[in-house]
Amino acid sequence: MRQSTNYIVLLFLWLNLTFAYGLTVNSGYGGFPAPTAETFKDSLDWADYYFNIHRFKEAVPLYKKNLDVTDKEQKIHILKKLALSQAALKKPEESIGYIYDYFKIDFQPTFLLHEDFDHIRNNEDFIKLSGTVLPKFTGWSIFYFFVSLIGFYVTFILLINKKIDKQARILIAIFVFIHSLFILNICINQTNYVFEFPHTYLMSTWSSFLYGPLLFLYFKRVSKSTDLKKNDLWHFLPTLVLTVYLIFTVYGFSGSEKVNQMLQRLQEGLNPGDSTKLLLMVVLKATSLGVYAFFVHLILANNKMGLSKKTRTWQKNIYFIHVSYVMVYIIYGIYINIGVNSGVFYHAPIVLMSTMVLYVGYAANVQPDVFSGLYAYTNRLFPKYVKSGLTDSLSQELKKNLTDLFLKDKLYRKNDINLDMVAEKLDTTRHNASQLINEHFNMSFREFVNSYRIQEAKELLEKENELNIIDIAYEVGYNNKVSFNKAFKKDTHLTPSEYLNHLKQG
Repeated sequence: MRQSTNYIVLLFLWLNLTFAYGLTVNSGYGGFPAPTAETFKDSLDWADYYFNIHRFKEAVPLYKKNLDVTDKEQKIHILKKLALSQAALKKPEESIGYIYDYFKIDFQPTFLLHEDFDHIRNNEDFIKLSGTVLPKFTGWSIFYFFVSLIGFYVTFILLINKKIDKQARILIAIFVFIHSLFILNICINQTNYVFEFPHTYLMSTWSSFLYGPLLFLYFKRVSKSTDLKKNDLWHFLPTLVLTVYLIFTVYGFSGSEKVNQMLQRLQEGLNPGDSTKLLLMVVLKATSLGVYAFFVHLILANNKMGLSKKTRTWQKNIYFIHVSYVMVYIIYGIYINIGVNSGVFYHAPIVLMSTMVLYVGYAANVQPDVFSGLYAYTNRLFPKYVKSGLTDSLSQELKKNLTDLFLKDKLYRKNDINLDMVAEKLDTTRHNASQLINEHFNMSFREFVNSYRIQEAKELLEKENELNIIDIAYEVGYNNKVSFNKAFKKDTHLTPSEYLNHLKQG
């Protein structure tokens, strides 16, 4: 009965088409040959008709004959129908080939959820295609996403923390940032959202040669307390060359072009989220990491004395995590080059990068003083403050701020003034504040405060005013007359009363 109905529909369609052609022939075609019945037999309408009644064997050749159409929408339609028809005919290889052709024109991965693909859904290549382009979430991807967010937060915290040496905090902040960017890149690749947001393709690759130089320059800065020079910029040359290369080969492309690049890699059996020069990139990055890890080792080996225990522990831990990452990255590079994108050695380097980010984040919130490479307060082998994280430029800046606090704000007038209060006002550490006064004024903190107090007391005594000596003592910050007299005599070799009498006699 169903077959009879199909023949009736075909006859009806044929009569209508014949009638339409008759009208066209009679009306003339302006010198062009009128379409023939054979033309209609090969038309897209007939192909769709066969597809709709599930006569896929007849539909496929008709669709193929119409593949050379220039209209984009028609081409998309044909490729989708061909993919579905071949799937219905249980020809997975042909079906997947047409899926790729369709995706390169109009990437809509949800097309793979069409029920007509059920015939080939268990095919290995179809499973791989679906698992690579359809968005998904795993425990690893969620973990990496949150670690990357923490990393970006830590980067911000480091940059705004003025208690850390400026150059040191910029270097370590960028170091954390590129780690976080790489982790986020991995997360996007694993969730397949790299196809949804194609401009994230290789978004962290430009920084592949930055890890080693940043760590080396950071340790050089905090260990030797010397400003970075123009010659240090040579360490960033490989990154500049790589970035320029990526701009012309990846970053400068449109989103659809990037999708096509990834699809081409996937079609070749490769991981779409990796670089087309994967092996070369892995070798160069591993070399860079190894060389700079050795340079950092030399700095640490030559800088064992003077550092506080807390700072030494922090630096050793950072170096240990980095070296562990270098060793595991080499194994990771081998894995991804042979197409293995899961397992312990795939996740191990990313976990170590996450550990680095979290550890630096912990230090930034709990013990930020270690970032400047602070040294121990006492060291019998070296004079006090021979080495510290307080550089010349920062020292001069703090000196100016300290002078302003005492001359303009008259902070010394506070009778509860202490070193912690001054350090907080300067937005630096207690150690830095103490070192600042020792180096620039050659006196202790208490002597420094008294010098300002006594100087103002002398100015007040020299003026003819109604203040008595005890009022002046309170005015300049002393709690009692005894302390004031003692400090005043130490400075002038006279008591305040004797000094006042001396002024009157003069």
